[in-house]
Amino acid sequence: MIKYCQFWFCNQFTDNLKNPKLKVCKFVSLSRILHTIDKTQHLKKKTPNKLKILNDPIYGFIQIPNSLIFDIIEHPYFQRLRRIAQMGFSNLVYPGANHTRFHHAIGCMHLMQKAVRVLRFKQVEISEEEENGLCIAILLHDIGHGAFSHALEHSIVSEISHEEISLKFMKKLNQEFDGELSLAIEIFEGKYPRKFLCQLISSQLDIDRLDYLRRDSFYTGVTEGNISSDRLIVMMNVKNEELVIEQKGIYSVEKFLIARRLMYWQVYLHKTGLVAENMLVNVLKRAKELAEKGEILFASSALKYFLYNQINQQNFTDETLEMFSKLDDYDVLSAIKEWTNHQDKILSVLSKMIVDRKLLRIELQMDAFSEEQINKKRSKFSKKLGLSEEETNYFVFSQEIKNQAYNTEIPIYILNKKGKLKDIAKASDQLNILALSKPVVKHFICYPK
Repeated sequence: MIKYCQFWFCNQFTDNLKNPKLKVCKFVSLSRILHTIDKTQHLKKKTPNKLKILNDPIYGFIQIPNSLIFDIIEHPYFQRLRRIAQMGFSNLVYPGANHTRFHHAIGCMHLMQKAVRVLRFKQVEISEEEENGLCIAILLHDIGHGAFSHALEHSIVSEISHEEISLKFMKKLNQEFDGELSLAIEIFEGKYPRKFLCQLISSQLDIDRLDYLRRDSFYTGVTEGNISSDRLIVMMNVKNEELVIEQKGIYSVEKFLIARRLMYWQVYLHKTGLVAENMLVNVLKRAKELAEKGEILFASSALKYFLYNQINQQNFTDETLEMFSKLDDYDVLSAIKEWTNHQDKILSVLSKMIVDRKLLRIELQMDAFSEEQINKKRSKFSKKLGLSEEETNYFVFSQEIKNQAYNTEIPIYILNKKGKLKDIAKASDQLNILALSKPVVKHFICYPK
């Protein structure tokens, strides 16, 4: 632009040699333009406003509390959560369930800010550093989730959970942010001496559960999970460094526990979601098996890394973490779409079934399926599909699912008016709470229709 201006003014100057006033005027204009350009460039270099407000469909306006948290949210590691579905394949049952881990993490941060304000109002001392550590810890608690949440943990990555990967991400970010996440990591690991701060991150009534139950209920339309997170937070208190609920909040806790049970059986462990997730696990297992044999598979560079390498806790290096940070739902879905045309029959058929939502049949029951029943199904479909019995295992399989709405070993304490603590299971006059503490196990078998 400067060269263009100089060229234009030189021409004007040549054409008007006999007019010195015009010459001066033209060169003054050039200097003004150059000054304006410098000023614009300076403005662009100014620090951007980091105190942003986000509009959430559940809570309304959510404020990002400080520039450090803004920078963490802007980091590519965290932005990846926009491309990780919160509920995996639940949208095959509930079409509205397309929200992401990003939504959930931001919602958790908002609820954590509320919890801190409530506890401070009740004379619980929480320093600014502790508040910041809590917000960062809850913001990053799910950052280690892989594509389609738990499916990767059981297929192309082994012996390492998403919580362990979350911790690796947090430690890596701590290096990049010059140790500013140290307190958050200590709280996340449950090593911080103030127990109630750790319980806000992970317990039976933590901020994570308060958000996901309400959010998942909203997006699925399953009203049974619509808990009053505000009421539960307002009823929070601290006694002997233990996170407790005041006695008048006991009915809100009861509703929370029942809502969690209903959401697990009606949504999270819905039979269609179960069969879809297990089929995805089998697709990825088959792809990895073919990759180990040297087969060429269509996949993004991130997905290829995990297909063609044996990744476990021992060899999960910084390079692996970097590749994991580039792997999301889009990589897996695009690969599956392409694999529908692969020459391997098992891979192509399973992929096509997922893409077209032509899933396996599933049967659930309280008692385990006998080996005789399972083998009978395998034998039948082995002949029908023209596969060996080992290959038929991709299409015929049996597993169990378990849910325990309340664990008495990690109790939710109710603070009565006399200042004494009592386990919700004993404090409640609702007999169902004791029933909810017993694990419920169901068994299922999947096979082609």
